[in-house]
Amino acid sequence: MKGYKGFSPGMVCRGKQYQENTEFTEPEAKICESGMHFCPNPFDVWNFYPPTDKNGNLNEFAEVEALDDPQTDDNIKYCSSRLRIGAKLDLPSFIKAGVDFILEHIKSTDSNTGDCSAATNTGDCSVATNTGYRSASTNTGDRSAATNTGDCSVATNTGDCSVATNTGNWSVATNTGDRSAAINTGNWSVATNTGYRSAATNTGDRSTAINTGDCSAASVSGNESFAIATGYQGKVKGAIGCWIACAEWAEDDNGNWHPVDFKAVRVDGKKIKADTWYRLEKGKFIKVKEE
Repeated sequence: MKGYKGFSPGMVCRGKQYQENTEFTEPEAKICESGMHFCPNPFDVWNFYPPTDKNGNLNEFAEVEALDDPQTDDNIKYCSSRLRIGAKLDLPSFIKAGVDFILEHIKSTDSNTGDCSAATNTGDCSVATNTGYRSASTNTGDRSAATNTGDCSVATNTGDCSVATNTGNWSVATNTGDRSAAINTGNWSVATNTGYRSAATNTGDRSTAINTGDCSAASVSGNESFAIATGYQGKVKGAIGCWIACAEWAEDDNGNWHPVDFKAVRVDGKKIKADTWYRLEKGKFIKVKEE
């Protein structure tokens, strides 16, 4: 049985060190007690390993295969005593696997190929897809996908463990659910996340990735783009020539957290390294240690 597994940074799960393309065994498999756990649906993995951990570090994911008869008590999480770990998947590849899974096991769908169109879904495990110019796809269910490939379009998700993806120019991908991802590959586009432990990513030129959720991450790799994180324990990174901006939070005497600073800086490759995660601490951009 094939599925997907999440790990803390460094491919660690429940204190056990894993590695790619390797078979692992344990004496027995018992849900939530022993054995190695995985999920057939990639987006279900985010219930246990969201895109980022509580420190804002990106978690890791891999495709796996159970080499025995795995156990389950909910048909969502499975447990195996013999598990082969495949190659690690980056976030876009993991999201593609999730979208493919939904398409194969779809409960409901709404697709449009015409310009100026709208595709909308409200059910869980659903997909809304648009390929037309100036179109919109919207999902409100958990573990769902909203996808747009046309220019000047919008993909929106409000459910937890979901994904909003745009590949067209001048487009917007938005997620408000926890443990979700918003990805844009088109130029002059925006990816936005407001949910806890989520990820916003942009690869297009002159684009923006924004995260307002706590323990979340924003990254950009296109030219002259912006990565912005305003939540507690947020982190940012960008390519040379991009700008990164981050908020700093502090705890008051009553145990409440408040924003105390917000700064932006250009990635110059010297003081601020390219493709390196930073967080604002004591008014300075500090490299984030992968924990």
